[in-house]
Amino acid sequence: MNPAPKVIPPLDAKAEPTPASPEAEDFYREAISQLVASAIPFMLAGTYAVSAYTGIRRQTKDIDIFCRAGDYPRILSHFKKLGYRISIEDDRWLGKVFKGRSFFDVVFASSNGMPIDDGWFEHARQTLVFGTPVLVVGPTELVWSKCFIQTRYRYDGADVAHVVLKAHDQIDWRRLLGYFGGHWEVLLSHIVNFRWIYPSERNAIPDWLLDELLERLAAQRRQPPPATKICRGRAVSRTDYKVDVQEWGFQEVDRNSHRNGLASSEPDSDG
Repeated sequence: MNPAPKVIPPLDAKAEPTPASPEAEDFYREAISQLVASAIPFMLAGTYAVSAYTGIRRQTKDIDIFCRAGDYPRILSHFKKLGYRISIEDDRWLGKVFKGRSFFDVVFASSNGMPIDDGWFEHARQTLVFGTPVLVVGPTELVWSKCFIQTRYRYDGADVAHVVLKAHDQIDWRRLLGYFGGHWEVLLSHIVNFRWIYPSERNAIPDWLLDELLERLAAQRRQPPPATKICRGRAVSRTDYKVDVQEWGFQEVDRNSHRNGLASSEPDSDG
């Protein structure tokens, strides 16, 4: 049996995200109510999760619903029966539910390609959204899911920095390091970015973690460069780094390897 979710304080009304319109807010309320009624396990991510941990208030044009891969068809079918329009944007990670111009994303693999499994639910937190108790993605998984969102038009580095600033004591840093696997340099880049943004808060990052990453970097520098021309940029933006693969002779990392942190398409939500 999974442990009961940890409880975090309800979102302050002054810090809750602002839907783009009254119609969108009504839709979000309906959607969350219907999701709870369906009894299909889900978590909120995106802007609502960031607000839960940081108190930041900003406008959002959608909501991000995270679920297990096996549950996403059930969620889409549930809303289709209720008369909502649905679409499958990418069968590898993303579906959508629409009402007029409002929509929410049904995400079953994070934007970096890692499947959402039972572990995500074990580490989820609980809060109130529109007065309804719901699960939100845990701070460790939230940081992990946002570190690879780095496109020409969207970069979630500020979300990563803010969650680390406000919830660093709730992040399981060893589990986070494990998520990155061979892509630890992405984590190092965000840590260096955080230290530059908040020089007075550098101690928020555990010393052992920075030491470990710098030791890996030092060991890597002593090795010869790879013989194969590889561009990992496609892990963060398949569009922005298309030229590297199509014209400049670089190969990309296996798109089907979840541990390699690759997304099959660009994330398009505000979450």
